[in-house]
Amino acid sequence: MRSDYKIYNNEYPHFITSTIVEWIPIFKDEKYIQILIDNFKFYQTNKDLKIYAFVIMENHFHMICKHEKLSRIISDFKKITAKQIINQLKLDNEFSLLEKFAALKKKHKTESTYQIWQEGFHPQQILNQEMFNQKAEYIHYNPVKNKLAEKMENWKYSSAGFYLRGLESFVSIDKF
Repeated sequence: MRSDYKIYNNEYPHFITSTIVEWIPIFKDEKYIQILIDNFKFYQTNKDLKIYAFVIMENHFHMICKHEKLSRIISDFKKITAKQIINQLKLDNEFSLLEKFAALKKKHKTESTYQIWQEGFHPQQILNQEMFNQKAEYIHYNPVKNKLAEKMENWKYSSAGFYLRGLESFVSIDKF
């Protein structure tokens, strides 16, 4: 089912979530995490995507970001990363996972053999600093809630260390 969430005003940053189909934990392996990080950087450098906060979890990512054509950018991002993930799965001989992604593909997705990402990305417009703080806290607390880190700033695939300790992030963080 397609998402009812929509972007009404690209002037504001949005909190977004993108999830792997059936919540398959593909991002347990750093090779697959690196695909996301490399693409975050590419879209920042080459497409002017602004990233204010992010976290990469085992089967999804959250981000607060902004772009004048955010829906198009996220759609392209998911298409490119899906192809790269599929290619890496093939290189890793992960045929059982590839079969699972093929079986989970929606019938209307006739242009592809596999489906990696769930449809949609649930954009929620960030209107003010209070809302930004609440969503950033949610993003950064995710690894603690899921028992992947004891403290928010200890999860290296997140902007929490940047905000809480002033540490450099894998991805450049834009100021809100």
